[in-house]
Amino acid sequence: MMRNDRASAMLGMVVEHDAPGESRVSMTVRDDMLNGFAITHGGLVFTLADTAFAIACNEDERVTVAGGADITFLKSTTAGQTLTATAQRRARSGRTGLYDIRVTDETGDLVAEVRGRSITTDRRPPAAVADPAADAGVPVPSTGSGTSAATASPDPERDDALSTTEVS
Repeated sequence: MMRNDRASAMLGMVVEHDAPGESRVSMTVRDDMLNGFAITHGGLVFTLADTAFAIACNEDERVTVAGGADITFLKSTTAGQTLTATAQRRARSGRTGLYDIRVTDETGDLVAEVRGRSITTDRRPPAAVADPAADAGVPVPSTGSGTSAATASPDPERDDALSTTEVS
C-alpha cells in the first residue's frame, strides 16, 4: 500500500511498525505544515492518524477503507516536533472494524485521539503505479501490508465494487 501512497511520502511519513491490526507511523512537522497561527494544521495531524489507520486495517489482499473517523485535538504542536500515530484494532466483525489511533509528540504527550471505523470491500489492490515522486527524489515511506485506501483506481469495475459493497 505505501509504495503507491504519494501523499504520505510527500509529507515525510515513516512507517515504524506494521502488523495485522496495528501500526505506528511518524512525521516531523515542517514549516509548510503550519496553519495561520503557527501551529500544526489539524488536517495534517489527521492525515498522519489516517495513514496509521489505513496500514492497521489493510492486512490481506482486500482493500479496506475508512467508513468514518472522529478526531479530538488535545495539544497543539509546531515545526520541528515529531508526531507519532499508533493505531490499534479494537474490534473486527465481518467487513467492519473499529480502530483507536493515538497521536503523540516526541515527549510522549497526547496530541490527538482518533476513533476510526473501517469497511472491507471486494476491491483488489490496483497494479503498482509508476511513482513520479521517486523519480523526483521524494522519499517513499517504508512499505506496509495491504493496499492503500487512498489510491485512486482508473478501473470503473473496482469503483463500482466499492460503491456497492455490502457491510455486515
